Amino acid sequence: MQTLLSKGFIGLVLIWGLALGPARAAPVSAADAKAAQTVIQSQLNAFAADDAKRAFSYAAPSIRTQFGTADHFLLMVRQGYPMVYRPANVSFAKPELISGKLVQTVQFSDLEGAEWVATYHLERQRNKAWRISACVVEPRSGSSA
Repeated sequence: MQTLLSKGFIGLVLIWGLALGPARAAPVSAADAKAAQTVIQSQLNAFAADDAKRAFSYAAPSIRTQFGTADHFLLMVRQGYPMVYRPANVSFAKPELISGKLVQTVQFSDLEGAEWVATYHLERQRNKAWRISACVVEPRSGSSA
């Protein structure tokens, strides 16, 4: 199940990336940067509390539709993204706005000391809130991950 869920999530991210095409980054307002970082940190806090429902609430509608339930979503994160599920350290870079989507890079250290870079894509909802539409995690360059 984990492999299917992870492949589905990666496939969604790849399709979104192809549709985005080449785009230029625009600056992000301080308010939007803070709001996006708050959403990501709130989801991380929900993971730490094993609060599937709250973690799922920070996902964009497309992600909620893909996984169907909060429990399926939490299972995918727990099994496929342990560095996000239980990070040792989290550090936010400066976000960018690309084609109306906010892109936030986050550096993680996992519990074993490996370093990771996560690229979060957030979409503004009709109610003006930001929600996470994708997260791509890669080992940090020079890391032994």
